[in-house]
Amino acid sequence: MKLNQLTITFLTFCVAAFSGMKAAEAASFSVLADGLDNARGLSFGPDGNLYVTEAGTGGSGACVPPASGQGDSLCYGASGAIAKIENGQTKRILIGLPSLALPDGTGASGPRDIQFDSAGKPYVLIGYAANPADRDRNLGDTDLGKIISPDFDTNSWTTIADFANYELANNPDGSNLGSNPLGFVIDGDRLVVADAGANDLLKVQTDGSNLQALAVFPEDILTNPVFPPSGTPSTEPDQVPSQEPPSSKFATQSVPSSVVKGPDGAYYVSQFTGFPFPEGGAKIYRVAADGKATVYADGFTQLTDLEFDTSGNLYALQYANQSAWKGNLEGSLIKIATDGTRTTILSGNGLESPSALTISSDGAIYITNRGDRPGVGQVIRIENTKSVPEPNSALGMLILGALGVVWLQKSRTTKPLVDEVVALR
Repeated sequence: MKLNQLTITFLTFCVAAFSGMKAAEAASFSVLADGLDNARGLSFGPDGNLYVTEAGTGGSGACVPPASGQGDSLCYGASGAIAKIENGQTKRILIGLPSLALPDGTGASGPRDIQFDSAGKPYVLIGYAANPADRDRNLGDTDLGKIISPDFDTNSWTTIADFANYELANNPDGSNLGSNPLGFVIDGDRLVVADAGANDLLKVQTDGSNLQALAVFPEDILTNPVFPPSGTPSTEPDQVPSQEPPSSKFATQSVPSSVVKGPDGAYYVSQFTGFPFPEGGAKIYRVAADGKATVYADGFTQLTDLEFDTSGNLYALQYANQSAWKGNLEGSLIKIATDGTRTTILSGNGLESPSALTISSDGAIYITNRGDRPGVGQVIRIENTKSVPEPNSALGMLILGALGVVWLQKSRTTKPLVDEVVALR
């Protein structure tokens, strides 16, 4: 075979190999559960089965105004639940939990997260998303804005701590009253909770004692932010103001959405961001034992959850890659390696408004998908999590390999390069 034919043949093989490699390694997912009502947090139990919270659909009970003061009221119903996925079957094992939602069942607050301690005892975090002053006055005695410990055998639960009441009494960030605990982690005999409405990180003992703020997250000042035009359709009416804010600088709340303990012992907190949900404006905070919060990573959009794998890589889940008011709710799963390198594992392609993730003992990643609506929520398992190589770098390496073959062929018919160098001296 002539040299140019050999080169073309090899390069053709390289391009074909690269194309095949990209297709083989692109992430996809399989659906384990479907038809869930506002699917939120999930965790593996001591029995090895996967448990997921459903925030429910609210109900026809008493109502409270939304935290923003805009849009329809949120109305109460005992439609929250905990579901278990076992042997390919999904079954609700705890029902009648408090739920608060818009009339169409969207915007639900209710069971938000579930975790098991080292002894296998379950804890469930219940969201609220409204002014805590309205809770007891309008809704009566309810466990919204609290953390509970359920008994699945008797369909009952015990209240552990009241985060909405703590916000009402203390308001650590000094802004408008609001409480919406979204995610938590169990650290020994301590529960550490991210309250998106209060913009703080709270800690409490597992027996409910010593509830206090561990860290407070500051407002972000946006310069020339992009706002939705008045009257823009939105999945949540309170995301669209009655008129566009006139200032070129706009203060937006932090809205911490989840917390996980890192290999270094610090807490890592994801930021959803407040209106107008700036693209690239979400951060991951690192909170030290003394409560000092620093920015660990930034440049994300509307983060909902974080999780570390056994190798120390951090996975971040984006609710949407664009500001939610734009109506495109395609999300992303992003891996942050220990050296800071970022790889997008999955973006769009069916990943839509994801709420939470967890990683099993074998390293598989599970996500609650379409977690913002009733009746369509899913639990999915990510397949083929190896990253797709950058085309330039991967193809470049293959081309270098082709050039190596060319050089080897030439070395058989010409004087070695080293001889030419000697001759030039």
